[in-house]
Amino acid sequence: MSFEIALSGINAINSQLDTISNNIANTGTYGFKSSRANFASMYAGMQPAGAEVGSLTQSIDIGGGVVTTGRGLDAAIQGRGFFVMRDGSGATLFTRVGIFAADKDGFVVDSFGRKLQGYAAGDAGALGAMGDITVPTGQVAARASGSVKYVGNLSADWSPPAVATFDPAVPQSFNGSMVSVVYDSLGARHTLTQYFVRGATNEVTVHYSFDGSELPTTSTLAFGSDGQLVSPTGPVSHALGTPAGANPLTVAVDYAGTTQFAGEATTTVNAADGYASGTLIGVQLSEDGAVMAQYSNGQKARVATVALATFPNENALVPVSDTSWTTSNASGTALYFAPGTGMAGKLTPGALEQSNVDMTSELVTLMSAQRNYQANTKVISTENEMVQTLMQAL
Repeated sequence: MSFEIALSGINAINSQLDTISNNIANTGTYGFKSSRANFASMYAGMQPAGAEVGSLTQSIDIGGGVVTTGRGLDAAIQGRGFFVMRDGSGATLFTRVGIFAADKDGFVVDSFGRKLQGYAAGDAGALGAMGDITVPTGQVAARASGSVKYVGNLSADWSPPAVATFDPAVPQSFNGSMVSVVYDSLGARHTLTQYFVRGATNEVTVHYSFDGSELPTTSTLAFGSDGQLVSPTGPVSHALGTPAGANPLTVAVDYAGTTQFAGEATTTVNAADGYASGTLIGVQLSEDGAVMAQYSNGQKARVATVALATFPNENALVPVSDTSWTTSNASGTALYFAPGTGMAGKLTPGALEQSNVDMTSELVTLMSAQRNYQANTKVISTENEMVQTLMQAL
């Protein structure tokens, strides 16, 4: 019986060595979680029968180190959760490896071509239906300007211009000017120029031109004795005309925050909304799982939100190839959350989670396994010598 007991010990240690060697081999594997072989004693009734590896314990709850890559579609998970992937057969797999890219069809995929799952962008920031994450590959439409925000200090030291009649071609007929860029419905750029003319005490009249042509409308900015704007109290709307082939263009100029103090005239804000059309130039992930599409016109759009899966018993997940896991009866059903909500951790964009293998611990365990292996082989050799001695005595 001693032969069989010692042999069971050797077989169990061989299984332990498989686990140790797999851990060591995956020291450099992103998102890998180490395992531990757990020995269990065996009995045949009341008779000892040796040892076996009764179970394997995964260290899924132990995070690996985070290495910065700077790549927009790399992401590490801070805390609990798994990225949800769908392979070519439609099977759902779970992984901690956040290496993604947008393929030629606009799908966000990992390095094995599996499609990342997430929530479509809903209205007002709400989460839409869950499915394959896609990034629009066509042109983003232009948006016509609708407002201009201007904030500045129109100097109280200004005197009425030397030329009393305003003429945009005569600099002596105004005290200052500012050009804003606006866009029509086709995305074409136009210039809206404001000309500031000091009028009565604490008043500045604003004249306008669009693409060099003077507009018939003006605005009068009135200031109090404290230098603060008194009127207008809201945006001033101006019809700029109809650019060729585009819709009529009207913008509202907002002067809130503009002052009239002595000293230099300054401009702190001069910004119009609207933009030209653009093409996709990149995709980035955010801490909250937002998939942000970047376009050549400087615009960004949230096109989806990454979904993270958590489980009642994540250590019961079944490891498979490509550093992934599948569910089991013991793991429970996946629970899906956006990063940073529910039980799911946030993302660290531009980074990857390293293997959580502790090399020092693995080498110590390896030496212990070697010692135990040698001890079991010694039992077999001793038993063999005793049998030989017995046979020689007969």
